[in-house]
Amino acid sequence: MEALPNKSVYFSLLEIKRPNTSRLVKLGCQPLRRNARVSLRTSTCVCEDPSHSSTIIKKYDRHPQNVDLPPILPKNKKKPYAVPLKKMQRVARQDKKLAQMGMEKPLDPPKNGLLVPELIPVAYEVLEHWKVLIRGLSQLLQVVTVYGCSKCPEIHVGPVGHNIQDCSGTGSERRRSHHSWVKGSINDVLVPIESYHLFDPFGRRIKHETRFDYDRIPAVVELCIQAGIDIPEYPSRRRTTPVRMLGKKVIDHGGPVEEPKPYRSEDCISLLAELDTYETLKAQSPVPSDTRRLAERTLKAYSSVRSGVRRLMRKYTVKACGYCSEVHVGPWGHNAKLCGAFKHQWRDGKHGWQDATIDEVIPPNYVWHLRDPDGPPLTSALKRFYGKAPAVVELCVQAGAEIPDSYRPMMRLDIVVPDTDEARFVA
Repeated sequence: MEALPNKSVYFSLLEIKRPNTSRLVKLGCQPLRRNARVSLRTSTCVCEDPSHSSTIIKKYDRHPQNVDLPPILPKNKKKPYAVPLKKMQRVARQDKKLAQMGMEKPLDPPKNGLLVPELIPVAYEVLEHWKVLIRGLSQLLQVVTVYGCSKCPEIHVGPVGHNIQDCSGTGSERRRSHHSWVKGSINDVLVPIESYHLFDPFGRRIKHETRFDYDRIPAVVELCIQAGIDIPEYPSRRRTTPVRMLGKKVIDHGGPVEEPKPYRSEDCISLLAELDTYETLKAQSPVPSDTRRLAERTLKAYSSVRSGVRRLMRKYTVKACGYCSEVHVGPWGHNAKLCGAFKHQWRDGKHGWQDATIDEVIPPNYVWHLRDPDGPPLTSALKRFYGKAPAVVELCVQAGAEIPDSYRPMMRLDIVVPDTDEARFVA
């Protein structure tokens, strides 16, 4: 109940609950009388279905109307930690205290080298959806055009490149920040993130001199292998006894196990044709007969891969460099000196390992959302009215797939894009 200043009326909101009836909301007004006990009230009753109202509220809470565009992280700073720094320091102090007391660190699967049985089916589902995603994108690229800038990482999904002047690559001053568009590929849409394959993640670390002794495979595939998938071309050690650790030192590896001999390169190449985007570039994909159904299936596979990888990363450790895009699947990072990002000279080329996020394992690679592919290209003057979406989502949407509700706020579909002459009148 709130009184309005300099006015002799006030508004009240009452709620009356009755069994087996709809909710009644009374909106009314009555005059204010000083030193009076009785007052007259005129009310207006509005009936509303509570189920319809609650459905709208829940839908709004789950997906807001609009969200900010993803920020561009500066290259001269380290990435933010996925785990709060104080929490990591507290865990480190506890481990150090146990080590000083001579007590082993308590480890649960998979931190002790054993598998998590309930996550093995999840790993198989992720790998199958990963194959569907790669195969679907390679076919959709025969229908939808993708452009990439030859001077910067920017890409655009559409018949022609956009005219937004935000290029920061080489020679951008001479081009007035216009992009230099060239034909894109599947690696521009689904950014390849690779990791070293390890037979024993708790074994010896990869050194800079021995880095060529290990295969590089997609990080998603390596995560699925360590989660329980058996691929003959990429064997992995399955322990029956847990690993024992004292502080940061492994005191019991479970006994020595001889690593099997590597498979022939022909077998690995045939397998990577389904699991790796680089091998997909060499093969010519057929033109899909039903583009819309293929786009729906590809978009569903993309969502399933991200949700499955997110579940696996809650248990299995994945490390990412805080300065570059390197990712390593395992309890600790490798020692290969390959980092060339910010202040790499101070670190002698070593990576700054920290806990990885889902966007570092599967980068979304946001692109500008194109509402009308047949309309005029996007311009810098109307940049603030445009939305963004992951490249895979934008590709599938332009191929005929329905826009998922989780990506609608960032696409800004409810914002009316004005003409160039009208933009200066918009507040």
